[in-house]
Amino acid sequence: MVDWQSPAEIARDGQVFSNLVHCLLGLYLWELFTSLKFDYDIFSRKRRFKWPMIFYFLGRYALFCALLGITISLNVTTEINCQLLYVFNQICGNISIGCASINLSFRTIAVWSQSLYITIGITIVILGHWGLLLHGLIVHASWVDGVGCVVTQTDNKGLTALFIYTMTFDFIVMCLTAWKLAVSSQSTQSRLVRLIFRDGLFYFFMAFAVNTVATTFIMLNLNPVMSVIGDVPAAVVSTIVASRAVRRLSEFTSAKAEVYSGRTAAQSSGFAFRSKKKPDGVHVQVNHISTQLPVEVF
Repeated sequence: MVDWQSPAEIARDGQVFSNLVHCLLGLYLWELFTSLKFDYDIFSRKRRFKWPMIFYFLGRYALFCALLGITISLNVTTEINCQLLYVFNQICGNISIGCASINLSFRTIAVWSQSLYITIGITIVILGHWGLLLHGLIVHASWVDGVGCVVTQTDNKGLTALFIYTMTFDFIVMCLTAWKLAVSSQSTQSRLVRLIFRDGLFYFFMAFAVNTVATTFIMLNLNPVMSVIGDVPAAVVSTIVASRAVRRLSEFTSAKAEVYSGRTAAQSSGFAFRSKKKPDGVHVQVNHISTQLPVEVF
């Protein structure tokens, strides 16, 4: 039987963690570079900037900073303040996790046409989530000569509470989105709403899977390294999928901008009208759709 607390096993686990982080950094760099044009279009004002995009950029680049910080901690050869570096990594990583959930929450609020009850309820859940994310130090590290920065202690109760809350948050948001789309006969005919549902469903299952793995390792409490080995993959996968969902919705909105400006509006939205003698009917239908679609979020 494996002695998870032995120094040799902890050293092996540390090497596995190091390799995993380097692979995830390469994956995330690829994700950043392949989607950099979207960011450039926002900053150069080729695309319209809306305030919810703040959370898209904040989560996206906070994770990049966290991955850089973790990579530095794993490769540094001269003594540094490891605890300070891990505090920075923890803050940036938690910001990315929080923003990933917020990005999906905004879409749900929009699907519900910014209902006051839904907005207030989700806002309360978001505040609770961020309360856990910024609660305090969960990971402690110190410098060990000949080894480098080493994780010495983890707050397993805090980590477990954080990841269970995150999974519950994502589950609630997903259920609210699915419920609204299921009961809306008009929405089920819209390509845009189908896109939101499909992306939201994919996001939920991906986030739920990686958070489940992370929570499992935390609850097993094998050793300090194994307790946090699933945290980085959870943050990376959640941020990538949530960011892609935001970009897909924004690009779809830009591509379908003519829906609100010409006669082809009904046809491009999936509604075709054979007769041109009923302009009032067309006008009413388009206006009704525009109040339902969550395009104003992104």
